[in-house]
Amino acid sequence: MEDLKKRKMEEMGNNGQLSTQEDLRSLLDPLAKSQLVDLLSRLGSQYPSIAEEIKSIASSDPVHRKLFVRGLAWNTTSETLCAAFRMHGEIEEGAVIYDKATGKSRGYGFITYKHMESAHGALRAPSKLIDGRMAVCNLACEGLTGASTTPDLAQRKLYIGGLSPDVSSEMLLNYFGRHGEIEEGSVAYDKDTNESRGFGFVTYKTIEAAKKAIDDPQKILGGRTIIVKLADTHKGKPVQTQVPAAAVVPLAMPMAPGYPQLGKAHPSAAPAGYAYPQPVASYQASSYSSPAAAPAPYPSQSTIPYASIAAKKDPQGISPTTPMGMSGYPYYIGKQ
Repeated sequence: MEDLKKRKMEEMGNNGQLSTQEDLRSLLDPLAKSQLVDLLSRLGSQYPSIAEEIKSIASSDPVHRKLFVRGLAWNTTSETLCAAFRMHGEIEEGAVIYDKATGKSRGYGFITYKHMESAHGALRAPSKLIDGRMAVCNLACEGLTGASTTPDLAQRKLYIGGLSPDVSSEMLLNYFGRHGEIEEGSVAYDKDTNESRGFGFVTYKTIEAAKKAIDDPQKILGGRTIIVKLADTHKGKPVQTQVPAAAVVPLAMPMAPGYPQLGKAHPSAAPAGYAYPQPVASYQASSYSSPAAAPAPYPSQSTIPYASIAAKKDPQGISPTTPMGMSGYPYYIGKQ
C-alpha cells in the first residue's frame, strides 16, 4: 500500500501537477498588487512561519522604519529631535535638515529606527511637543500625504491671529487644548529674528473640537482678544474653476462689412457700399478740346536815345553823380 502511494506521488510529479517555485512565480506574476497583499495576509494569518518571513523582509527595508517629522522649531537640533523619539525604541539615524545657503533649520527632519516595531509605536502618537512646538510625524515614504492631509483638514485647521509677542507655542497649545486633542499647532516665528509674527495655527484631530474653539465666546489670550477662524477662510483666495477644453466653443468676432476675415475667403459678391476693385471712368480724349497754343513772345523794342546834358559844376568843387533810375534810365529831379 505504501509503495502504491509513492508511485502515485512520483507520477503526479512527473506529470507536472506538483508545482515548483518557477511555476508559482508564473502564476503570481500576472496578479495585481491588491490580490497579492490579500493572499499573503491570509497565508500569514494561517501559518506563523509565513508571517515571520513577511515581518523579516519588511523590517529589513528602511521604508518601514524611516519617519518624516515636520513642524519643528527653528532652534530644534538633531540631538533634541532624537531625544524626543528615543522613547519608542533604538534610533539608527536622526537629523534635522538645514538650509545650505543660510545654515538655518528648514523646520523638518527624519528619524530612522533600528526596528520596524519602534516606528509603528511612534506612529501611534504622531504629535510630539518639541521645544515648545507641536511636531507631527508620518512615514517618510508618504511625504506630505500623511495623516494631516486628510479631506477634512480644512475643517480642522484654525488660524489664530492677534497674538501677543509674549505668547509662546506652548501657551497656545495649552490654551486651545481645552477644546479637544490637538494634532499640530504652533506660533509663527520669523526665521531671521526668531520673534513671533503675531499669529499661529492649530490643527485639531476632530472637526467637533475645531467648532468648539471657533464658537467659544471667551477668546482672550495673553491679555489680548484673539481671532479664531478656519485657516482656509483666512487665505482669501478665490477658487478658480478650470473649464475643460471640450466645453469651450470658439466664437467668430463680428467685423464690419467690406473687410476680409482671417482664415476665410473673401466673398465674391461685393458688400453694400463697397466695390473691389472700384471702377474708374475711362478717359475720353475726344470730349475735351486741345489747349490753345502759347502766344508768341512780345516783339523787342529798340532803345530810345536821349540827348546828353552837360553837368553843372558843383560850387564845392565836387562833380555830382548823375542819378540813375530803373533799367539804367536817368533819374530827373524837377526844379525847385
